[in-house]
Amino acid sequence: MSIAELRSQMLRRKPLGQVDDDTPADEQLSRSLGLWQLTAIGVGGIIGAGIFTLAGSVAHSVTGPSVLISFLIAGVASAAAALCYAEFAGMVPKAGSAYTYGYVSLGEIAGWFIGWDLLLEYIAVAAVVAIGVSGYFRFLLEQIDISLPDWMMGAHGTGNGHVVDVFAMLFCLGTAWLLSRGIRSVGRFETVAVGIKVALVVLIVVLGVFHIDSANYTPYFPFGAGAVWTGAATVFFAVFGYDAMSTAAEESVDGKKHLPKAIIYSLAIAMVLYVLATLVLTGMQKYSEISPTSGFSTAFESVGMPGIANIIAIGAIVGIVTVVLTFMLGVTRVWFAMSRDGLLPEWFAKTHPVRKVPTRVTWIVGFGAAAMAGLLDITVVAELTNIGILMAFIVVSVAVIVLRRTRPEVPREFKLPFMPVIPVIGIGFSIYLIWSLPWQTWVRFLVWLVVGLVVYFAYSRNHSKLNAGADKTATAG
Repeated sequence: MSIAELRSQMLRRKPLGQVDDDTPADEQLSRSLGLWQLTAIGVGGIIGAGIFTLAGSVAHSVTGPSVLISFLIAGVASAAAALCYAEFAGMVPKAGSAYTYGYVSLGEIAGWFIGWDLLLEYIAVAAVVAIGVSGYFRFLLEQIDISLPDWMMGAHGTGNGHVVDVFAMLFCLGTAWLLSRGIRSVGRFETVAVGIKVALVVLIVVLGVFHIDSANYTPYFPFGAGAVWTGAATVFFAVFGYDAMSTAAEESVDGKKHLPKAIIYSLAIAMVLYVLATLVLTGMQKYSEISPTSGFSTAFESVGMPGIANIIAIGAIVGIVTVVLTFMLGVTRVWFAMSRDGLLPEWFAKTHPVRKVPTRVTWIVGFGAAAMAGLLDITVVAELTNIGILMAFIVVSVAVIVLRRTRPEVPREFKLPFMPVIPVIGIGFSIYLIWSLPWQTWVRFLVWLVVGLVVYFAYSRNHSKLNAGADKTATAG
């Protein structure tokens, strides 16, 4: 094969005009999600470990009280990317999110890399959030004087005698089971659970504000002002749940109309709650005394409110489970979309004949997330998730600029304002946050991408659906 032919393969684009009716019946998804169910999935993916676990962990060891600024920095970068996602979602309501957006605008190799990237990152997000759930579960057990063997209480190196986090593994497997029941069941569960979670955060803010001691905000930058950028890079995964929600585009009753709104609504709701909750957390306790695993529960316990602490722990478990659910939903839909396009074996794209969900990849993802959650430290997994998602944001931000120039005539349900300023802001913030991550995270990420490159050239480029007589139209869509 000549260099020109190889280049043509790598840059061929998935046609925008492809319609769902062309998809075989055993590769179609069920459409049942409305606007508020989509918004609930988005909020469910954003609010969870970020408030209940990671805020305390980062405040304790990375930023101190200035964790609030870290969330705001991450929120600005996320908002810029969210508007880019919203334009794409109203134009390309297909499963796969950033993978599909990259495929239709930048070409197959770009779509492949971002899809391959998201397979690892979404599973890692599910794992880190499951570890957060496990921390609150252990807190509850301590409150009712139940002692379990140390070996099952956390991954090796996270505590004395720890070997594996059994509870985190069980949460991942339980989530896989729920996802396998069908998208209608997932939508109902998310709506109820997110309602409980938002009510819990409001309760935390209303009760906690009366126990704020302004002295706890001093020093505001105990680790230096520059630490807020490292903190932002670490908490970033907590503010992009809308990305995983957008992978469910084909399960929306009206994706073009509802997805852009759901993306914007979910991020706006989440950021307001994040700001209020971090103010309360760092005001109730000195940053050095905040628990890295069950911050709010221990904060309320420290001010003599153990009953509220237990309620928070129970609510946090319910709330954080929705994040695991959202990102496991996301990775299964990306995997499904890549398989349906022929970039991964089509065996993975088969859906359940009744429930119309990709049960095969759902259980593979469930076991993969369980292994990661049970055996790895939360900080390592959190850093790994963020570099991949930031890369996805860069791709989507570039892609929306490219498609606005190359296909300006395509109808857009939502049109990004201030083009190209907002995408450039998203790109700039994302690059800076990536640069703030430890070098070990870069090494892990690059190893994964090299493996992906081998898979693409050994399998994907020859099995792509665009390879079978589609090169003539690949760039026409």
